[in-house]
Amino acid sequence: MSGTGLLRVEKAGPQALLQDAGRFGVRHLGMTQGGPMDWHAASWANALLGNPVSAPVLEIALGGLALMAEADVTLALCGADLGAAVNDRALAPWQRVELRKGDRLAFDLPRSGMRAYLAAPRGWIGEASLGSVACVTREGLGGHKGGGTALEAGDELRFATGGPGHRPVASEVPEAYRVDYLQPARLGLIPAGQVAAFDGRSLYEAFNREWQVDTRADRMGIRLTGPVLTGRLPAMVSEGIAPGSVQVPPDGQPICLMNDRQTIGGYPRLGTLSPIARARLAQCPPGHPVYLGACGIGPARAQWRLAVEAMNGLSQDLSLDSPSSGRSI
Repeated sequence: MSGTGLLRVEKAGPQALLQDAGRFGVRHLGMTQGGPMDWHAASWANALLGNPVSAPVLEIALGGLALMAEADVTLALCGADLGAAVNDRALAPWQRVELRKGDRLAFDLPRSGMRAYLAAPRGWIGEASLGSVACVTREGLGGHKGGGTALEAGDELRFATGGPGHRPVASEVPEAYRVDYLQPARLGLIPAGQVAAFDGRSLYEAFNREWQVDTRADRMGIRLTGPVLTGRLPAMVSEGIAPGSVQVPPDGQPICLMNDRQTIGGYPRLGTLSPIARARLAQCPPGHPVYLGACGIGPARAQWRLAVEAMNGLSQDLSLDSPSSGRSI
């Protein structure tokens, strides 16, 4: 017999948001995509439970969250190490988590990475807006109770119980696919847009100097600080912005546009981060070293396919045609 169980929010933390694959087919309305900032970690969490890759997960930024289980449930935790613990017993990421009724799952402070992803059987239950439960606070869309709200103390986070056809498929993510977020981030960037308008010195330094993640970083965009990029940059009419677009405003410091970005922009673009690079950048704290490397669409797609096919090895429910990944290129 099917039904629902729940985890009660004891402590909310700075930002915990429900995210599914994202909101597609609405950019002409000025609505952004949403979805998990680190699609790689979110997809692995779903893969461990045999969920579709688009199933809603909980994105936990910076820790500080505490949940009380009011029913037995098998979850999966992937992504950042936020000092998670079950009843004060340390819990490492990239594995399944068994909770019993009355257990307390709590997150402390970031130790490695910035965002952890918690998956539930068949995905967490949320309120869909424009075909998606992806929570975009700026636009008031989606989330666990609609209206684009983050989790708050006293809220309920619901999941499906019972029913046929669901079973966890693995206890942990293979070591080869876990990311060491403490290492410098080496990001593949597909040169595009107005790259030819930047001068030679700027292009050399863009791909040969260290960048650092600025304190001005959120789900809309992540600024990088480093060499000043200049050139004969054109006055532009605003154009459509893809996820991972790297714009360069007049101060010469790049902005990597992420899931909650605006739909159009008028700054010159250096190029677009590959899907794997965009996921990696989402886990970088302020001050973290970043290196950009030029890559082509073919290698970027091949890298993405390898990651998704590894997840497919755990669950046949995952699809290479999923909008959470296939539309990221």
